[in-house]
Amino acid sequence: MPDPRRIVGGMCRNIHTLHNFEPAASSDEVHAAALQYVRKIAGTTKPSKANQEAFDRAVHEIAHITQHLLDDLVAVAPPKNREEEAEKARARAIKSGRYAAA
Repeated sequence: MPDPRRIVGGMCRNIHTLHNFEPAASSDEVHAAALQYVRKIAGTTKPSKANQEAFDRAVHEIAHITQHLLDDLVAVAPPKNREEEAEKARARAIKSGRYAAA
């Protein structure tokens, strides 16, 4: 049986935190996160014609429930600034050696 800690550590890096940002996540961001999730679960970025309907339905339903979740979550901390958080992420990536400094 796989170690559950490895599963969490292997989460797709393209799915970003959407909760407690100013401005709030857009419907496009919610859809993009749902799409990345379904791609990860399905193991493909482009489903076959036979699976396209199920794939599209899953993306739609996950985006829908994700928006409900974001609408219902309560934050006790002030909202984070998107630009500041993006800059922190870039600095961490450079420091870790993942990307060369520009």
